[in-house]
Amino acid sequence: MNSNRRSFVGGMSAATLLSTARVAYGQKQYDEGASDSTIKLGHTNPYSGPASSYGVIGKGLQAYWKMVNDQGGINGRKIDFITLDDGYSPPKTVECVRQLVEQDKVFCIFNLLGTPTNTAVHKYLNQKKVPQLYVATGASKWGDPQHFPWTMGYQPDYNTEAQIYAKHILANVKDARIAVLMQNDDAGKDYVDGFKKGLGKDVDRIVKLASYEVTDPTVDSQVIQLKSSGADVFFVNGIPKFAAQAMRKAADLGWKPRIYLVNVSAQVASTMEPAGFDNVQGVITAAWLKDPTDKQWDNDAEMKAWHAWMAKYMPGGNLGEVNYVYAYSVAFLMTETLKRCGDMLTRANLMKQAADFRKFRVPGLLPGITVSTSPTDFYPVQAVQLQRFKGKTWELFGDVMSAEST
Repeated sequence: MNSNRRSFVGGMSAATLLSTARVAYGQKQYDEGASDSTIKLGHTNPYSGPASSYGVIGKGLQAYWKMVNDQGGINGRKIDFITLDDGYSPPKTVECVRQLVEQDKVFCIFNLLGTPTNTAVHKYLNQKKVPQLYVATGASKWGDPQHFPWTMGYQPDYNTEAQIYAKHILANVKDARIAVLMQNDDAGKDYVDGFKKGLGKDVDRIVKLASYEVTDPTVDSQVIQLKSSGADVFFVNGIPKFAAQAMRKAADLGWKPRIYLVNVSAQVASTMEPAGFDNVQGVITAAWLKDPTDKQWDNDAEMKAWHAWMAKYMPGGNLGEVNYVYAYSVAFLMTETLKRCGDMLTRANLMKQAADFRKFRVPGLLPGITVSTSPTDFYPVQAVQLQRFKGKTWELFGDVMSAEST
């Protein structure tokens, strides 16, 4: 027998067929925006406009990806992070995102900030099958994989958060008369819907609701209306600029209700200090991140690592700004998600990995809070703990509460 004889299958030798199968099995797969050397991530942020205090998030993300690249990237690939200023204007967001997808050809849109801005590109990105991943907004609509399989949230949803405030009011304020300030957009409406749900049969405890537009110069007139209602509880629902204005104006008017403040405006640096520390004592909000002004975290290993990162990559950054902790945490989760993709950098695999976390610990989250997702659960963080403002910082109290707690 000729030992050199080869077996052929369909015109291809068995050896070649086996070799081809091995190559296919270990083959790298890429969608647009990913390659052997680079992963392109697109992002928009309000570096200008009424929500510009959130610009620190974009700056923090840029610093985080610089650290990742300095350390060799993710699975040997550098991150090309393209961030654009949309001014918190939905039409501008549409323009920016189209540029990122159609011209810059990013692999995915990561942590785009704002409820109205994300809403403006929600359908477009899902039609294009471009991941809209870990969005920087807590609107409940971001957890709808059945209808929008390419969009996933990150932080606790506004609806659940507001329910927690409402139930705390009912349990702690006898015969409460509640005034509500609402930002007139999807985020504000989501908060109010959850708040009413939490009040249940006591929804008539709301004696006055006043809304504002993000283009308004102030909310002074709205606060005057709310005070005149005779309310003894004030639910402040808005972005930092207007939340600070509202609490300062209430104090100027001599109105001293119990104040509940939405988490997205609970920053010491951009809300509480501008409102005046004397005016915000006792304000209650929900937390899910470690606040860097809280001294209990001074010797915490995660916060020590965060401080080291700030010192190296954000020198001069405000160490009292919790949104830098936010940027650090969400970028850490994105890094892990991309790592798990390995060499299969397809958009479908990215969403598959994002939907497969089980009680995953992300630095910066409060103790007892982890990330869990599944193909039917697109809400990564689903727990909060209440905190009260005292002095120049927040003090946590009570237990960690999840959606089930409400």
